[in-house]
Amino acid sequence: MNLVTICNRGHKFIKDNDQPVCPICWPGKYNRLVDKYIASNPANIQQILNKLQHIIRNIVPAAKETISYGIPTFDLEGIHLVHFAAYKHHIGFFPTPSAILAFKKELTGYKTSKGTIQFPLSKPIPYDLIGKILQFRVNEVRKT
Repeated sequence: MNLVTICNRGHKFIKDNDQPVCPICWPGKYNRLVDKYIASNPANIQQILNKLQHIIRNIVPAAKETISYGIPTFDLEGIHLVHFAAYKHHIGFFPTPSAILAFKKELTGYKTSKGTIQFPLSKPIPYDLIGKILQFRVNEVRKT
């Protein structure tokens, strides 16, 4: 079933399996494999992953979606910006070691490793912090 849809920016398009997002806002940047990854998770996890995807798209409209290392990845200017993934008890967010170091104080209370942050599903996801980390990564990539 095809539905005429209006995106957040007011563009009308026919939403179906072949065109699930606005072709004006997302020409060539959208990757159905990312949506398939998100859809393969339980509904409560899909909500979290969709929100992460939405945050990334809003902060970095130039980012291209792909699957790398088997997980959703967003590239900017040919460089991996961030990755995210769903696990049994947490959401993994992969912003590179430099971002984790830069936000070390704010990440107290979350399990981190060299390039990974684990946001437990038992706690609210800190979307504002994720947005700040993402902006840090955008600035970092654009400086290189």
